[in-house]
Amino acid sequence: MFRRTFIALSAAAAFTSAPAFADGHSKDIVDTAVGAGNFTTLVAAVQAAGLVETLKGDGPFTVFAPTDEAFAALPEGTVETLLKPENKEQLTAILTYHVVGGKVMSGDLSDGMMATTVQGGDLKIGTEGGVTVNDANVVAADIEASNGVIHVIDQVILPAS
Repeated sequence: MFRRTFIALSAAAAFTSAPAFADGHSKDIVDTAVGAGNFTTLVAAVQAAGLVETLKGDGPFTVFAPTDEAFAALPEGTVETLLKPENKEQLTAILTYHVVGGKVMSGDLSDGMMATTVQGGDLKIGTEGGVTVNDANVVAADIEASNGVIHVIDQVILPAS
């Protein structure tokens, strides 16, 4: 079951990331996310938190990127509240909890491994019955960018308070 899921995820990642591969990974993580079209909320949050230049930097970074649907699943008003300037610190903490230093490809993952985020918290990786990060499912993996890799997740993951 895991092998079939992994192969399906890898195939989906290769298909959805084809534009990034066409020019030899010349797009950084931010430009890759913008080009994908299903990370508009994430990109807006990265802009509001002032993290664009960081995620356009040399890296490498591994980003567990929630889709627009993942953000929409949060309680009503949560995203709007987080995007307010007075909540920049909280937004930054949430976003940097989705980023791990280094380029971690799906083949590098093992069940039960812990990954320390840029925010300082740890993410628990699961590989039984599909790849998970904390409670979020990885729905597309190994979308390469010039300065790292994106793994698409179906939930916004929150650091411990």
